[in-house]
Amino acid sequence: MVVTNQYKASEIKVLEGLEPVRKRPGMYIGSTDARGLHHLAKEILDNAVDEALAGYGKVIQLYHTQVEGEESGVGAITVVDNGRGIPVDIHPQVGVSALEVVMTTLHAGGKFEETAYQASGGLHGVGSSAVNALSSQMIVIVRRDKKFYIQEYSIGKPKYAVKEIKESEVKQMFPLQSKDFVKYETGTLVYFIPDKSLFSTNLFNHNTLIEIIRDRAYLMAGLYFQLTDTIAEVEQHYYFEGGIRSLVEHLNMLKKPLHEVIYTSGTWEDETTHKKIGVEVAMQYNDSYAEKLESYANVIKTPDGGTHLTGFRMALNKVLKDYALKNNLAKEKELFTTEDLREGLTAVVFIKMPSNDIQFESQTKSKLNNSEAQSAVYSIFKDGLEVFLEENPKAARILIEKVMLAAKARMAARAAKDAVIRKGALEGSTLPGKLADCQSKEAADSEIYIVEGDSAGGTVKQGRDRRFQAVYPLRGKILNTERARLDKIVAFEELKNLVIALGAGIGETFKPEKLRYHRIILMNDADVDGEHITTLGLTFFYRHLPEVIKQGFLYIAMPPLFKVSFNKENHYVYSDDERDQKVKEIQTKYPNANPVIQRFKGLGEMNPEQLWDTTMNPDTRILKKVTIDDATKADHTFETLMGDDVPPRKKFIQSRAKLANLDV
Repeated sequence: MVVTNQYKASEIKVLEGLEPVRKRPGMYIGSTDARGLHHLAKEILDNAVDEALAGYGKVIQLYHTQVEGEESGVGAITVVDNGRGIPVDIHPQVGVSALEVVMTTLHAGGKFEETAYQASGGLHGVGSSAVNALSSQMIVIVRRDKKFYIQEYSIGKPKYAVKEIKESEVKQMFPLQSKDFVKYETGTLVYFIPDKSLFSTNLFNHNTLIEIIRDRAYLMAGLYFQLTDTIAEVEQHYYFEGGIRSLVEHLNMLKKPLHEVIYTSGTWEDETTHKKIGVEVAMQYNDSYAEKLESYANVIKTPDGGTHLTGFRMALNKVLKDYALKNNLAKEKELFTTEDLREGLTAVVFIKMPSNDIQFESQTKSKLNNSEAQSAVYSIFKDGLEVFLEENPKAARILIEKVMLAAKARMAARAAKDAVIRKGALEGSTLPGKLADCQSKEAADSEIYIVEGDSAGGTVKQGRDRRFQAVYPLRGKILNTERARLDKIVAFEELKNLVIALGAGIGETFKPEKLRYHRIILMNDADVDGEHITTLGLTFFYRHLPEVIKQGFLYIAMPPLFKVSFNKENHYVYSDDERDQKVKEIQTKYPNANPVIQRFKGLGEMNPEQLWDTTMNPDTRILKKVTIDDATKADHTFETLMGDDVPPRKKFIQSRAKLANLDV
């Protein structure tokens, strides 16, 4: 892509101020919880990555440091790069420094005009100013023309005009972060503290920061990243020459690859507008049944996919079908569907395009909407994959066999489903007899408790509120579905009936709008067996009904571990620490008191009233909502703990043995 070094104040375009950001922060960063907090770090980091995308800068450093005078765990983020540095000369439109314009005006930045950036992660320059508006303090130091310039802000408002400072002052202000920065010819240092009055948490998570940086390091081959976390007392470095090829290898780390990573890249040009889109695709099939696809547009992860993924799927489908027919590896009537291509597929799709043309579904950038991105990926990947298959006939045959096997399994699963469940029973026309349903027919008001055993099930049925609470009792431990196809699931009586009870189908027939309950609650005993049964349940939903988790419908009940009784008063607590604290409170009020402590080994030990008061009453209960913050990490965890290979599971257990709380 063509780039220019002329990054000056005149290239900064101004649209509006920052008030909308503080009034409606969710519109700009998605939320004000932990996810939104980390989005701030992403925005500033991506500005540095944009410089690398434009061809400037090779080093990016992120520092997580303790805020002086604040309680433990409240941190600040500093991002340092050796790019060109934000322009500091006077902006001709508004008469102040371009740095001030960029940091204090919404929709102001060099990313509007193609003269400065051909591709960038930021959308319309919103990032820096939005972070500034949501920060109690921000300091920006720019290195340009052999000088240092600084401006400081509070909730988006400058404290003083941009001014020049000495190198010694930079070192004094940021003794750690400026160590390399002062040696750069040009660059930018951005320090910010999120406004704690706006966010539900002020704790940056070290692992989340790692994932943010590691993602970008994989995408930007040859770009060096450093993470220094003084709170976690860790320093880590990331540099990948292989780019997204290395990322595919990482994603398949715990799986058995069937062939080498297929990588293709190129630049596609629109015949009408002559605008260019850079495309990179890496893919590899493995022996598992799950699909793992990651997509990016200008280093921004697009978890909901979009047009670039559509182009990838279309090209993969066409090329494999054409190759199979041409080489007599399949007959027309045996040909696979796009669904069959997903089994065991790991792929990364990465596009780079002019930032002023890029269209996301929202400011949180979860889905790409550009139709030209579909054409670009389809064209580049189709040509690259065709060449690979012709040059690697052995790998080509393996790919076709894998997809054909998936097609046969799909047909077998459909036949098994038809044999096991007749006349649409899977979709819920006939409810299983063991289900104790609720009276409400409104899914949003209804919830279902999935419990193990007739004893616990009976207690739960007696303790529930029949108006909105349903109960489905399991008989023993369910099937480990980590590597189970649909035919095995529908043939397993307990899971088949559960699917019928939920009413929304499974696999390709799943329809979330038909789900009969919007709170699906796994409730098991608070012991090792109960935890195992919960894990089996989580595996089933994660692998075969993931939309239930994505839409926030899956929960884990938290029954109490102890009842602490004294003077006819009962207190229910959920951990050893809470038990000890409650005993201490009682003994403080009543010296020499000897409270009675009952340890609940199972749900069946509670009477219905106790179960309602502690675990089922919406006013007093504790429910854990199951979410997927990092799909890659979740995928690795399920593969490790529930997969076939013993060594990774053994290593996982050994490395965490000291963290276990054994109930013996």
